[in-house]
Amino acid sequence: MTETTIGLLHPGEMGAAVGAVLRSAGSDVVWASAGRSSATARRAEAAGLDDAGTVAELSRRAGVILSVCPPHAALEVAREVAGYGGVYVDANAVSAATSRAVGEVIARGGGTYVDAGIVGSPPTARGTTRLYLSGVAAPEVAGLFAGTIVDARVLSDRIGDASAMKMTYAAWTKGTAALVLNVRALAREAGLEAALLADWDESIPHLRGMSLQAARSAAAKGWRWDAEMEEIAAEFAAAGLPDGFHLAAAELFRRSPRLEAPRADEATLDAVLRGIAGS
Repeated sequence: MTETTIGLLHPGEMGAAVGAVLRSAGSDVVWASAGRSSATARRAEAAGLDDAGTVAELSRRAGVILSVCPPHAALEVAREVAGYGGVYVDANAVSAATSRAVGEVIARGGGTYVDAGIVGSPPTARGTTRLYLSGVAAPEVAGLFAGTIVDARVLSDRIGDASAMKMTYAAWTKGTAALVLNVRALAREAGLEAALLADWDESIPHLRGMSLQAARSAAAKGWRWDAEMEEIAAEFAAAGLPDGFHLAAAELFRRSPRLEAPRADEATLDAVLRGIAGS
């Protein structure tokens, strides 16, 4: 499969970076510009992706389709290619149940489905990005990334395992970001923020910096992390575990303002905490 044409739906920051990696491995990577934003077009061009124009043309040309989109759109994006007969890889931050629903859409159209979950940052160097895969065709998809900076790891032949892995990982990384912001918001509302920060500096010194990084992430990505928190909550509920914490995290990220080029600084934190508190 190393010479397979790969269709990429739809190249955001992560998707474009993954597309560039696949190109570096010798694959032709195409995307569909119809209905997409100018920002998406710039990312695709920078990654060296070829424009197929429409999703229909992308589906015709691609032997593998890779979906990397906000989690709330995963099912809708799969339905755009209903009837596709190749290998469809869903690498979105969704629960195992949502992944299986996506797989059913693809299977009904005669395609082969591979469940995937991306852990880490957009790939720019070795050791930053893991791609977990599950499903009967997972080894073939892993082969597309052989020798690249993306560490592709096959978990099993069971659909849902890769998505569940992503959910468990993000439950901690993004869940703790929500928690530290909510705690700092509470301290501010109680008039005790300075006292809390002084205690943190003495007893848990990394939390001050963590809260600044969390605010930057919330301002940049909260608009799509809220749906991811809901998918994580669904994963917990399906396992019979309490889901309320991540439902609250989803609400926190929904309240976070969407800022352009936010920084990990006090100004960004102040804007995020005011948004969380509704002030």
